[in-house]
Amino acid sequence: MSTPMTSAPAAQAGQPSPFEAFRAGFPAFASQTYLSICDKMILHRQVRAAVETFLDHLENASAIRTDHEVKVLTAREKFARLVNVAPETVAATRNVSDGINSVAWAMPWQPGDNVVLTADAEHPNNIYPWLRQRQRGVEIRMVPPLPDGAIDTDGLLAAIDGKTRLVTAATATFAPGHRTDLRPLGERCRKDDIFLLVDGVQTAGIFRHDMQAEGIDGFATSASKGLLGLYGFGFLYVSPRWIDRLSPAYLSRAGVKQLTDDHSTMGGFDYEYQDGARRFEVGSFNLAGAYAADTSLQLLLDLGPEAIQAHVLELAGRLHAGVRALGIEPAVPGSGPRQSHILTLGQLDAGGHGFSSDPIIQPLSDHLKANQVIHTIRRGQLRIGLHAYNNAADIDRALDVMREGLAAARRTQG
Repeated sequence: MSTPMTSAPAAQAGQPSPFEAFRAGFPAFASQTYLSICDKMILHRQVRAAVETFLDHLENASAIRTDHEVKVLTAREKFARLVNVAPETVAATRNVSDGINSVAWAMPWQPGDNVVLTADAEHPNNIYPWLRQRQRGVEIRMVPPLPDGAIDTDGLLAAIDGKTRLVTAATATFAPGHRTDLRPLGERCRKDDIFLLVDGVQTAGIFRHDMQAEGIDGFATSASKGLLGLYGFGFLYVSPRWIDRLSPAYLSRAGVKQLTDDHSTMGGFDYEYQDGARRFEVGSFNLAGAYAADTSLQLLLDLGPEAIQAHVLELAGRLHAGVRALGIEPAVPGSGPRQSHILTLGQLDAGGHGFSSDPIIQPLSDHLKANQVIHTIRRGQLRIGLHAYNNAADIDRALDVMREGLAAARRTQG
């Protein structure tokens, strides 16, 4: 197992810091203050150049399929380094939904088994795959979230019994954005031989993850958020303690052992699954996505997972304090284990996707948009998400624009 780089190299005298140099690679900051990584990535110039290299190869017929697939191999290896696992435990997938469904249909369910989750704190793509399992006789145990919208870890633990086969939770809720303390879940699941599956898309590439230390058995993510890649490419980690108990629902040549590199060779009607997570890989890869992820992951590794996490949490704390000074209490705490790179304002579910019924939040959002401070509204809350490319100037500008917007909204209210 490889060990990830944990800290960014120090800046040389007279040179920009590693984070400043990283930020300089994102053209989006020339025209806007981008504070919305929890919605989607923005492209680094090197990532775009990697995709253009792939397109150049296609245009000029200058590479064959196996040449391109080297990028899948190296992207897998780099993601494995990022989360401190062995490369053979990682599969290249399309997205989070692909990874979650791969596990859901591969589990060795027995009559009366149950799944434990917090439906009201999960993205729908980590709910529907489990509802579907009801037709196979699986009970779905839905634990309410805490009043502030966070996942109730103690509630999940209390719902586990001798028939619990799998527990699933997001590393951070997409709204309001609380980080989840996974370690108590991991300890219990290891003790009772339960599969702990997490949706890691909100935090992958932003917070440091260690699958063994956190007790995670499955980690599904997309490259289209914190990993700073493209849509349609992602990763699935599966723990070695579970892999030989899982039978993939879909199977292609990539998922079985072969004695030849000839992609057209059948290799006989008897087959064995790949030893590791590659048994979940199906058909042709999103090669453009592999080129992008290979480059973006290297950029993240160069900064270091621990350094990124420290940088982002410092900025989140600055933003939290500034918003409180404006008279608004953020939904996610500004310190402690549930502090996140996501900060949300307003009442949860006072509105929906892209709109708020709160008389302050909607005009505040409109003012931020008019001033090119990029954010989203989810479940009625104004949502900001930070990454390694953000800096203190972004936070201060956002607070200045918020101050203006709040003053205008309050004047309008009389």
